[in-house]
Amino acid sequence: MKPEAVTRRILPGSAAILVAVLMAHPAQAQTACTRAQLQTAVDNYIAAQGKGIPTAMKLAAAARYIENMQASTLDKSILHTPLKIDFHRSLLDTSACETFTEVIVTDKTHPYVLGVRQRVVLGQVSEVDAMITDQGDWLFNADNYLKYSPGENWGVIPAAARDTRDTLSAAANAYEDAFLDNAVSVPWGMPCNRLEGGIRTGKGTPEDSCTGGLPSGMIFSSRRLIIDPEIGAAVILSKFTTNDQPDSHLFRVENGRIRLVHTLTVCTIPNCGFPGRAAPAR
Repeated sequence: MKPEAVTRRILPGSAAILVAVLMAHPAQAQTACTRAQLQTAVDNYIAAQGKGIPTAMKLAAAARYIENMQASTLDKSILHTPLKIDFHRSLLDTSACETFTEVIVTDKTHPYVLGVRQRVVLGQVSEVDAMITDQGDWLFNADNYLKYSPGENWGVIPAAARDTRDTLSAAANAYEDAFLDNAVSVPWGMPCNRLEGGIRTGKGTPEDSCTGGLPSGMIFSSRRLIIDPEIGAAVILSKFTTNDQPDSHLFRVENGRIRLVHTLTVCTIPNCGFPGRAAPAR
């Protein structure tokens, strides 16, 4: 769990708890990384995944591997599968020394859309956390993901216009909080487009909105945030509903307002536990 999530639960006088959390996550306590260092980690990952050779990454000797939010091992990982990557974009979190990379593969033999988190400690990757969506996962359609994602604006925001980490964290958390309680105020922007699995909500008009269709009484738990103020982006990795479906929500925020949302959900049970073919808009 990242500091953004942890500090919301810490009461005055609970410093010992915070120390314990930082000791459990030593990467949190290290000196902040540079964007160049994190970009190198991303570049190495893309090269490794393209070749199916994990050793192309600068992995720490005791690097951990997590797949679909379950502990696994590198020798069984998707990193050993060479993938023809059609498109990727990344968040670089220089405060937490973590990256998140969205990877789109439309190869007809096995299409994927991946969400891959890396933790970097002293120039080495100490943790790889891969969320892997493919056929059978929520609204999966890699072709549609490739159709829409590359054309969206996730560019660098001028320094004077950038939102703070707190603003980005608050916007992302408000979105997920609203699934439990619709009374939560979400900082919607307009136009806003949501790309969910492979379904896009907007039509490319100035009136496009992300406000419709939110359910209630549904919870996102075990949230982990990665934040990149330079591109106005935040991603939450969490477990969705009481069925604990692995989920990521990636946000583009401009002037404190949500403008783009990408959703990936791994269905560990049929249709992610929703009855029939339809489920609440995500």
